[in-house]
Amino acid sequence: MKIRQRIVESMPGLRWRYWRVITAVMFRPTFAEFGPRSVIVSPRMLRGVDRIRIGSDCAIYADVWLQCEEGGSITIGDGVNLTHGVHIHSVDPVRIGENSLFGVWTTITSAEHTGGDRSGFTGSGPITIGDNVFVGDRVTIVGGVTIGDGATVAAAAVVTHDVPAGVAVGGIPARPLGRDAP
Repeated sequence: MKIRQRIVESMPGLRWRYWRVITAVMFRPTFAEFGPRSVIVSPRMLRGVDRIRIGSDCAIYADVWLQCEEGGSITIGDGVNLTHGVHIHSVDPVRIGENSLFGVWTTITSAEHTGGDRSGFTGSGPITIGDNVFVGDRVTIVGGVTIGDGATVAAAAVVTHDVPAGVAVGGIPARPLGRDAP
C-alpha cells in the first residue's frame, strides 16, 4: 500500500519534470523572452508568443491561456505563479510585476468586443499589475486598470478601477475591504 501511495503522490513531480523538458525545447526558443527555471505545464492556448516575455522562476500551470493580438504584449515578471486555467488576452499591453500569485480561472483581458459584431474586438486599455500582488480564484481584471504593489484581490471580484498599493479589494465591481474601507 505504501509503495502505491508513493507512486501516486510522485506523479505531479514527474509531470513537472516532463513539462520542464518541453519548456526548454519548445517554448523557450519561441517566446520573446523566457527566463531560466520557468516552466509551462500543459497550456490550453498559446498565441502571439513572439510578444510574450516571461521572467525567471515562473510557474505556469495547466490550462493557462496566453494570447497576444497584433499590437498587444504580455510581460510577466520573475517568480510569478499562474495557477490552473488563468486566461490572459492582450490587445493592449499587459504587465505583471514580480512574485505575484493568480488563483484558478482568473481572467486578465485588455480586449473588449466591438459594437454589434461580437466576433471582433478592440483594446480596452493597458493593464499593469504590481509586484507581490495576490489575486484570488475566478477574478476578472479588465483593461485600463492598474493594481498597486502588495494589493490583494478577493476571489470572484471584478476589477474595473485602479487598486492602490497594499489595499485589499473584493466584490463586483471590486471595492476596498476591511475597517479602512469607505
